[in-house]
Amino acid sequence: MRQVATAFVCGLLFGIGLIVSQMSNPAKVIGFLDITGQWDPSLAFVMAGAVAVFALGYRLTLRRSAPLLDKSFALPGKTNVDKALISGSLLFGLGWGLAGLCPGPAIVSSSFGDPRIWMFIVAMLSGMAIVRMIRQRTRG
Repeated sequence: MRQVATAFVCGLLFGIGLIVSQMSNPAKVIGFLDITGQWDPSLAFVMAGAVAVFALGYRLTLRRSAPLLDKSFALPGKTNVDKALISGSLLFGLGWGLAGLCPGPAIVSSSFGDPRIWMFIVAMLSGMAIVRMIRQRTRG
């Protein structure tokens, strides 16, 4: 129960941060990504702050022998850059640039009632399902 409550509070804090910083506002995000037009650099400060907080937290966390709410850390074992990482990054960036949304802000924005956000979420989930089916077919 403690893990669920902690996950809920972290998700709530993350969602509030996305709303306050306007990362859930597609027009604001597209303004940030439009470096050749009316560029709005304000989200660079949001991202820099997020990276700084993460870097500090990550360093402090890894000094511990175990996480607070689990038996061991679940760190990724794969560290190389491969075709799947590059193609996934390109698709993510393309979708972010076209729609002004990525998964976290889209889920937060879904509560605003905009049908375009729901269309984005359906497209995102469909793409995830397609990738999963392709991977299952190519693995076995």
